[in-house]
Amino acid sequence: MTRREIWDTVYGAAAAAYEPREARAVAALVCEDRLGLRFTDVIVEPDAPCPLRDDLQRLAFEIGSYRPAQYIAGFCRFCGRKFSLEEGVLIPRPETEELVRTIVERHRSDSGLRILDIGTGSGCIAVTLAAELPDARVTAVDISDTALRIARRNAERHRQTVRFERRDILTGPPEGEFDLIVSNPPYVTESEKRQMSPNVLRYEPHRALFVPDDDPLLFYRAIAGLGRRLFAPGGTVYFEINERFGTQTVELLENEGYREIVLSKDFFGKPRTVSARWK
Repeated sequence: MTRREIWDTVYGAAAAAYEPREARAVAALVCEDRLGLRFTDVIVEPDAPCPLRDDLQRLAFEIGSYRPAQYIAGFCRFCGRKFSLEEGVLIPRPETEELVRTIVERHRSDSGLRILDIGTGSGCIAVTLAAELPDARVTAVDISDTALRIARRNAERHRQTVRFERRDILTGPPEGEFDLIVSNPPYVTESEKRQMSPNVLRYEPHRALFVPDDDPLLFYRAIAGLGRRLFAPGGTVYFEINERFGTQTVELLENEGYREIVLSKDFFGKPRTVSARWK
């Protein structure tokens, strides 16, 4: 097969499932990270021969079945780094990159930070903060054994030291004292499922996504309460949030005794992160 034939096969499968711009992104990710074929290679030498791939039709079927490209490729990119990924672990989003960049910008000059990442998933937040804030001591917790296995792999991949623990923060809080807590917890309500695309609903872990309609701030309340026990004086919490509940999240933190609360918008102009300082 030629490079163009491989690209056309992958893109054709993606175009049948996604709108054109997303289809191109899906095809590019699968071709580069799974097949080792960059789109620039296709442009420069479209007729160059490529070894016949026995799995090409299966890959096309998976794409057409809405299996996320990141799971097909086994990787995702986050803040300029490549992270291992597999089903059972939430795919990092660009909005979370914004949250991490904000933390790095605000705390780059701080030394010896003790950081806790709650619900670490792939470890993208914890590993990136360990890399960008090299004086920090980073602990990351998750309830999922699969997520912790992948997160440890990513820490090793990027040669970062992160302490990982299996914890259900609703029942078993971590031990220690921290200067900074960050979390991108489950925040999509059950009723919002009908608005979500098949690639998310069929494949991504629901436990990492959804909360009950009658308690959408379940994890924020729990983490804010933990902060009262775990924070060193002046400790700071950073949350990624559901755009629908920005005001409610701010009020929750106020009621818990936090101060200097900042609600920030993402690149789409939607409320997306909240930061606050403990007394």
